[in-house]
Amino acid sequence: MNQQMIGESFEEKAPFDPVLHDAASGRNWYAVFTVPQNEKSAIKHLDLREVESFLPTYETVQVWKNRQRRKTVLPLFPCYLFVHISSRERAKVLQSPGVLHIVGNGREYVPLPDPEIEFLRSDLSGRPIEPYRELVVGEKVRIKSGAMQGVCGTLVRKGSDLRFVLTLELINQHASVQVAAEALEPFVA
Repeated sequence: MNQQMIGESFEEKAPFDPVLHDAASGRNWYAVFTVPQNEKSAIKHLDLREVESFLPTYETVQVWKNRQRRKTVLPLFPCYLFVHISSRERAKVLQSPGVLHIVGNGREYVPLPDPEIEFLRSDLSGRPIEPYRELVVGEKVRIKSGAMQGVCGTLVRKGSDLRFVLTLELINQHASVQVAAEALEPFVA
């Protein structure tokens, strides 16, 4: 009888364990940051480790240098994929090749709302989904196709047109040219 009381009082006074509590409450969706252009490989490794994962993709047509067109499937969010895990499964994710870290705020991993992931996982009634990147006026950009491919400059707006401004820093001179938004990409130094 004395042992039962000790056992009961021990259970009542046991410290709160957030790891056990989170595992008992279920799994959450988390964003995972991967090595660039390794999202598909990371998904394969997570599948081998029996971790539920999801990589939203979209289909696009790319034009190669020889002017051939080819449909390709690309990640909707480059360098990101999503995993549905409990806190006990985090090590499986972090030890997978191609995974850099689980997204968080510096102190803890931040779960994503289920409705957002379910929206991405749904078929969207046959509507195509594509990435959206608003180019910001004043942002450094690079031309990704055409005669000026690879040239870096600044994005400006003149009237309703997007203009690409080339700056020759050595002589502090500028030139601007009208460009289509599709021909630009953000410049990352």
